[in-house]
Amino acid sequence: MAADVRSKQLLEQVQKVAPASSTVLIRGASGVGKNLLASIVHALGRNPDEPLIRFECAGLPAELIESELFGEEAGASGAEPRRGRLETAGKGTVVLDEVAALPMATQAKLLRAIEEKRVQRPGSSRFVEVGARIVALTSIDLERAVTRRTFREDLYYRLNVVPLLIPTLRERPADIRPLAEHFTTQLSNVHRKPRPEISGLALAALEQY
Repeated sequence: MAADVRSKQLLEQVQKVAPASSTVLIRGASGVGKNLLASIVHALGRNPDEPLIRFECAGLPAELIESELFGEEAGASGAEPRRGRLETAGKGTVVLDEVAALPMATQAKLLRAIEEKRVQRPGSSRFVEVGARIVALTSIDLERAVTRRTFREDLYYRLNVVPLLIPTLRERPADIRPLAEHFTTQLSNVHRKPRPEISGLALAALEQY
């Protein structure tokens, strides 16, 4: 019951904070629905018709990350001039998935972009105004990353203006039935077959698992 109350409180919190322009930090284990919650924050925000742009921070070299986020001027790395994700989003939302994976140098530039509402494209001496809302996602403990000096403390506080924590599925068993029904309906539609009913025994097994 307590977990069900937490889920309800989380959705109520999202409804309250989404219309603001504050940065949001969504925490939770892999697979709990952080990207979905980020989409809800955007949809309930001030500019739902503006772009919602996602960026995966892990698995890319530092120079490519900066090019993707901040853009690139003509002649930089031999590329044509192009806008980065922060600029392309306009007044919309940029979702930074696994933000802890950003290199320290990029973290410093992101901090400045949040504070000053402008970015400097690699290879350029001029600044470009940006107004996108930042929603950062993480599955690791950022406080511990700050302690280990792998994540900037000042950036952490800038991102953690509105903290949202998604409980794991085992902490919210009331969601298991609607999720199971959703996925069986989805698969039945794909395979053009009637949706099977989920028996009480099957549901109990799912909840115990």
